[in-house]
Amino acid sequence: MSADQSATPSQLESHTQPHWYDLAAILVCTLAWGTTWFAITKQLGVVDPVVSITYRFALAAVLLFAWGAFRRESLSLNRAQHFAAFGVGLFTFAVDYSFVYWAEERVTSAVVAVVFAAMAFMNLIVFRVVFGQRAPLLAWAAAGLGVLGVALLSWEEIVTANMSSRALTGIGLTLAGVFAAAIGNVYARRAEMAGAGVVASTGWAMGYGAALLAIFAMVTGKTWAFEFTAPYILSLLHLSVVGSVIAFALYYGLARRRGYATASYISALTPPLAMFVSALFEGKSWGLYALGGVVLVLAGQVLLLRSKKAA
Repeated sequence: MSADQSATPSQLESHTQPHWYDLAAILVCTLAWGTTWFAITKQLGVVDPVVSITYRFALAAVLLFAWGAFRRESLSLNRAQHFAAFGVGLFTFAVDYSFVYWAEERVTSAVVAVVFAAMAFMNLIVFRVVFGQRAPLLAWAAAGLGVLGVALLSWEEIVTANMSSRALTGIGLTLAGVFAAAIGNVYARRAEMAGAGVVASTGWAMGYGAALLAIFAMVTGKTWAFEFTAPYILSLLHLSVVGSVIAFALYYGLARRRGYATASYISALTPPLAMFVSALFEGKSWGLYALGGVVLVLAGQVLLLRSKKAA
């Protein structure tokens, strides 16, 4: 019998009725990750992407540990919790982010956003295989709306994209990144099942991810440069503090309350905000397809919040 089948009516209602902090977590994560697309463009150029990601998560791990110590939370993990945190660090913070950065060097961010909008869909599949969780049909429909909505949102960029072998490689890297992120969520779920706290588990995961990225950078001969300019430093701080510490702490808290499919649907909510930021700073224009896409994306989020806890 599944957790949903054995739950009491009051518990089921708590899963179907979003609390204000669930909505707040979705909003903050959307604002955080919707602006990181633009911030990442300020990281590219002088410093190798792998090195920049290492800086980002190393700083984020230190800040999370400092926050946990300030709140006098236990930062120690047992063996099972460390194993789960290592899995999150490997698949989410090392593999996933590296693939996304490399993909954006080969294909437009709009195409990457459309592929990554399938994150909630991928979570439903992976959690079904690994944990045997049966998500409600409403969750599958919502995940599908997210993919369709982001596709409409970025339709002009998709149809004008040059689907060369280089671009197809970028799409392949993005798909690999989506799958890696879903596996990372499996390990995050295992950390939750092992009783690890969100702050401690996420801090260790980011520390492991930064360490793995640093090893990869040294083995592959990356240059350890740093760009001492305002755009690079400010974007690094935004990515570390807002896009990593705040966003992931809220994301994993939301995932534990509402399910990882609901939390990962944020990947479909961020493109509309990213395009709005692009309109402000890069002159991006909106069409009717884009507006229709926003409606579908928001409708998908409403359906997920109204469904029972999914994957």
